[in-house]
Amino acid sequence: MNFKWLKIVCVLSATGLAMAATTASVHAEEKKVVVSQAFQSLLYLPFYVAMDKGYFQKEGLNVVKQTAGSPSAALAAVISGSAEFSIHGPEWTSIAVSKGASLQVVSNVVNGAAVWLAAEPTFKYTGIDSLKGITISTGMMPTTSTSLFIKMMKEKGIDPEKDLKMTQVQIGSEVGPLLAHQAEVGVMYEPGLDQAVSKGMKVIVGFPKMYGPYAFSSVTTSRSTDPDTIQRFVNGMELAMRYINADPAGAVQVAKTEFPSLEPLVVESAVKRMIGDAVYPKSVETTPGAFETAMKTQVYLGNLKVVPVYDKVVNATYADKAVAAMKSVAIK
Repeated sequence: MNFKWLKIVCVLSATGLAMAATTASVHAEEKKVVVSQAFQSLLYLPFYVAMDKGYFQKEGLNVVKQTAGSPSAALAAVISGSAEFSIHGPEWTSIAVSKGASLQVVSNVVNGAAVWLAAEPTFKYTGIDSLKGITISTGMMPTTSTSLFIKMMKEKGIDPEKDLKMTQVQIGSEVGPLLAHQAEVGVMYEPGLDQAVSKGMKVIVGFPKMYGPYAFSSVTTSRSTDPDTIQRFVNGMELAMRYINADPAGAVQVAKTEFPSLEPLVVESAVKRMIGDAVYPKSVETTPGAFETAMKTQVYLGNLKVVPVYDKVVNATYADKAVAAMKSVAIK
């Protein structure tokens, strides 16, 4: 990943203020807040559920969604002050903090390494060594899917440059070479994975189960953001997490609304897979273990020198309060 932009953009960040979070459940007027998401992605379903089910509105927030087009652009919106929150991988926040930015991760969004390997139905997979010498479709670097795949290969003693034939394509297009029989295996995110499965391909490796809890995507905000606003936002996200796990069918309907151009069955399969693989969190909490696992990957890839101190990046206060306060709220 190219993090050089942070050296420039981080100077826009103001010195953080110490904050004590408060919860407000009844609000006379809605407060407008802007959320800059890296992409419009099925991974961010908890955010869309919170919007579509009115959970932010119940917390007195009028949330405006903007799509930045990249994690760096999403985070830059928060640093510059044009957005209150951003959604992307926490590694971007960690890098910015290491360069002096006054930022904090306040909510979980994706809690699993949401990457899978799919293969042609006739491909005989007996283990990682089965991938030697075959053509593999991957997303163009830098992207977490390809990075995790390369990391796994190296850890198993396989040299990606010598032992593999990797065809890098635009992110989201990994399914193309597989369906065209130009590759035998594809490294994929959703919904590409279930697009491939719907065409007869099979899943051979799932990174979510391999890694367990993994801080894949998070909500970031400035340390100078109004604490009450942060708490309201995190409360809304907590209700969304609970809704997804309590009513998968309802979550699928929200996803279909957000992605009308995708085949409904593909959306349904993708959402159910990510619920089943614990990709969507059960709460807004980002545990130290999940954070450390994700940051170790970034250290391995050379994007971080050391694993950041958890409390220097993650402010767990808001999540803790949201879990406690929302526990008794009925999910509708």
